[in-house]
Amino acid sequence: MIHHVLGLFTHPDQEWKEIRGEEESISHMYFTHILILAAIPVISAYIGTTQVGWIVGNGDPVKLTEASALQLTVMTYIAMLIGIAAMGAFIHWMARTYDATPTIAQCIVFAAYNATPLFIGGLAALYPNLWLAMLVGTAAICYTVYLLYVGIPTFMNIPEEEGFLYASSILAIGLVLLVAMIAMSVVMWGVGVGPVYTS
Repeated sequence: MIHHVLGLFTHPDQEWKEIRGEEESISHMYFTHILILAAIPVISAYIGTTQVGWIVGNGDPVKLTEASALQLTVMTYIAMLIGIAAMGAFIHWMARTYDATPTIAQCIVFAAYNATPLFIGGLAALYPNLWLAMLVGTAAICYTVYLLYVGIPTFMNIPEEEGFLYASSILAIGLVLLVAMIAMSVVMWGVGVGPVYTS
C-alpha cells in the first residue's frame, strides 16, 4: 500500500500501470488501504475540533464536545467508505461506454487510490484554520483531479482522448456525490444530529 501511495506522488503514470497489473480483491483493498487512509481525516478532525478548536476573528477557540465530534466523525467515516464504493461502481458502469473491461474490484481500487491525496490532506484538520483548510484542501483536490486525468487512460488502457471524456464524467459524478453528501448533512442537522459546542 505505502509504495503505491508514494509512487502516485512521485511517478503517477508508471504507478497506475503497476496498480492495474495487480489483482486485488475489494475486501483486501478496504482492509489494507481504504479503512486506514480514510481514518486520517476523521481522526484529525476529531482531535482538531475537540482539543484545538476553530478560532473565528479574535474570539476564543470554538470546540465541539467529544460526544458530538465522535458522532460526526463516525458518520463522515462511513460516508467516505460508501463514497469510494459508489465511485468505483460508477467507474465500472461507465467503462462499457469506452470499451474498457475492468472488474468492479479494479474500479474500486482505482477510486480508492485516486482519493489518496484527499485522505492525506485530511491531516490539516488537526489544526482547524480556515486558510490552512482552504490551501491544503485546494491542493489535495487539484492533485486528485490530476491523478484522475493521468490515471484513467493508463488504468483503463484506452486512448487519451477517450480517457479525457471518461475522467470528466467521473469528475462530474464525484461533484454530484459531494453535493448529495452535503445535502444529507443538512438533513441530518435538521433532525438534531449536528455539532454540539462546548460552553
